[in-house]
Amino acid sequence: MTKNAATQATDDGVAASPTTQAKEIVAGAPDLPATQEDTSSQDLYNTRVVLTTYPSQFGIEPIPLIWGAQTPGERGPVVVSRQQGTLGKRNAIGAGGGSYCIYRALAVAIGALGPNHRPDFRLTEPTNIIGPFASWSDPEKIVSLDPWGHSVVENYSNYLEDGIDLRPTTAITKAHMKLAEIDDAIRSGILKCDGDIVTAGGELKVVKVASEPVWHLPGVAKRFGIEESTLRRALFEDTGGMYPELITRPDLKVFLPPIGGLTVYIFGDPAAIPDPTKRLTLRVHDECNGSDVFGSDICTCKPYLIYSIEECAREAQNGGVGVVVYFRKEGRALGEVTKYLVYNARKRQEGGDTAANYFKRTESVAGVKDVRFQALMPDILHWLGISRIDRLISMSNMKYQAIVDSGIEIVERVSIPEERMPADSKVEIEAKIADGYFTTGEALAGEALGDVKGRNWDEIAH
Repeated sequence: MTKNAATQATDDGVAASPTTQAKEIVAGAPDLPATQEDTSSQDLYNTRVVLTTYPSQFGIEPIPLIWGAQTPGERGPVVVSRQQGTLGKRNAIGAGGGSYCIYRALAVAIGALGPNHRPDFRLTEPTNIIGPFASWSDPEKIVSLDPWGHSVVENYSNYLEDGIDLRPTTAITKAHMKLAEIDDAIRSGILKCDGDIVTAGGELKVVKVASEPVWHLPGVAKRFGIEESTLRRALFEDTGGMYPELITRPDLKVFLPPIGGLTVYIFGDPAAIPDPTKRLTLRVHDECNGSDVFGSDICTCKPYLIYSIEECAREAQNGGVGVVVYFRKEGRALGEVTKYLVYNARKRQEGGDTAANYFKRTESVAGVKDVRFQALMPDILHWLGISRIDRLISMSNMKYQAIVDSGIEIVERVSIPEERMPADSKVEIEAKIADGYFTTGEALAGEALGDVKGRNWDEIAH
């Protein structure tokens, strides 16, 4: 194709008309002297920077993607790569890898990774078969992950052979877990070494599923009761305009956001999860690095997580199955920096760290007390084929309501045993119970809630 003022083609086969030229940045043009920085950039990428694309643009022919189709073939692959030869075929906005896409970009920038690297998927297939279930083809049930994201090689090998850059967004593997707390549970008789769920050496045998977010924007918007256009604009504005195609490509309905994903830990046979004759114990846990990993006693996160692991393993040993879903939603999805600012405000406020002011301190810093918004959370449960939970190890009213509203039955709710709560976590747990969290005990209010006070930083004992 001849490059001229009317139509200037890029090496990706995406042409820039006079209209689109004004919306693109041209870096290091051939008739201008290039700096060293420009030259190094040109070694990696084309000289034209394509800021965005448009539905009617020459060379834009996205591979069809029909969310909720009955089969993976009818649905089509999720194509988000901007690699040469794939840019014009993209049918999704964003980047693969979730929050780790930034590290991939850094690896390319410093020369540790080639920009056109293609993975070798040999021997990477799932260790266990999960699904398919009817929910996978129900556009109302799953809107925040790709139901076929674990089977890209199996279902879309023809696209890979044609040079289309596809990446799995879900992976399934097996593992052994070794935890000091499980050793303690074995010694105290809470768990037994059966050689199946718990090995003779005290290791837990699990099936693990990692999944990155893949959002169907119309479905996500409907789930939250807002317009798709409002969702797109907010995502564009509050990511610093990172993804212009949220605005310029209304025809692209799928978005891979740069956020953390989730991990599923399955205790027992995954095939038992959708079996109505098998009991299911389940916990949905949101990340808390300070407690889960480092043992901070200001909250109940780690004790609740360990308790749920024990209960899931016990359920599996009794012939059922246990599931722990671990979401990367640190600090109620407000982040760890915000969490620590709130900790400081709680400890320094007049009157000390009280349950009565627990949520007020978060709202004063973040403007909102919680942005986990559990409406999307049940999607992974539907992907697992869950229709009933016999024991939900959770006190959260938001998680409970989201699960029930999605059509999954919950038979029993299980709160954390009193003896498992660290003393300093009483502020958090009593505040949450007063705010509507499940409890078999009494919800405090008024002066009684204000009397629940956490220790100061320098106090050794509560």
